[in-house]
Amino acid sequence: MDLLALADFVLVARHGGFGRAARATGRPKATLSRRVAELEERLALRLFERGRRVLTLTEEGRALAERAGALLTELDETAAAIAAGGGRARGRLRISAPLLFGQTAMGKVAAAFAREYPEIRLAVTTEDRAVDMVEEGYDLVIRVNPDPDESLVGRVFLRDRMVVVASPDLASPDLASPAGGASVPAVVRAEQGPGVWALAGGGRLAVAPVLALSSLVMVRDAVRAGVGAARLPVSLVGPDLAAGRLAHWGDVEGSDIALWALYPSRRLLSARVSAFLDHLKATFPTGEPEELAAFIGG
Repeated sequence: MDLLALADFVLVARHGGFGRAARATGRPKATLSRRVAELEERLALRLFERGRRVLTLTEEGRALAERAGALLTELDETAAAIAAGGGRARGRLRISAPLLFGQTAMGKVAAAFAREYPEIRLAVTTEDRAVDMVEEGYDLVIRVNPDPDESLVGRVFLRDRMVVVASPDLASPDLASPAGGASVPAVVRAEQGPGVWALAGGGRLAVAPVLALSSLVMVRDAVRAGVGAARLPVSLVGPDLAAGRLAHWGDVEGSDIALWALYPSRRLLSARVSAFLDHLKATFPTGEPEELAAFIGG
């Protein structure tokens, strides 16, 4: 494929027309129009719908503009870095992170990264859905126990596990009985009825939800207030357990959590992404739950 024609197409798409692209860059309008027409012919696709006064991208053109624009930016930055002799990473870095990690740790992680790499413009969004990295323009995503994805590669940088905790004032149940004895009040994340929590080592805990809250931070705060027991990650309640503000009733069976940093395998690993991966490794050298708990509480 002709990269020059592809670059001219992306240029026109970004400026919203041949005339605007020509005026912004000083390139002849006729040259831009010819290059885009040649690209459409080569691909056997219509990339623009051409009206009298309006030029709009087709669905295929929009998809090509998004993906080709990201790839061309990577190529430009890679060439610039090589030409500069491997200088400092620079440019924009977009990251998507899960809500809990974003609320509790990402602010401190991002601030330290910004101080170390002042030429990188870091932008972080937090949400628990699995974003489409290419379509939505992310350079790196952090995911919890992600499903296998052949289009993404990455590494685990943190591990966590779920534990059952409660206020020390709440009477501890008999975990040796078949279902933990009488039901104990519980704080849960979603609307859930009575049930049984399985604990590592074979213990079982019968629970009766008294509160349903939308975030683990809210759940922790309610448990601190003595409303009931809850299943929470060690990273979120480690300081409370160490200080005696919460009591540990047991580990949740099969609740190992892995936080992955992922990026598209088909793209070159940019200097920005590489720098952030190194920063995560330096911030969490052991990757253990207690390390994250200390980081959050510090």
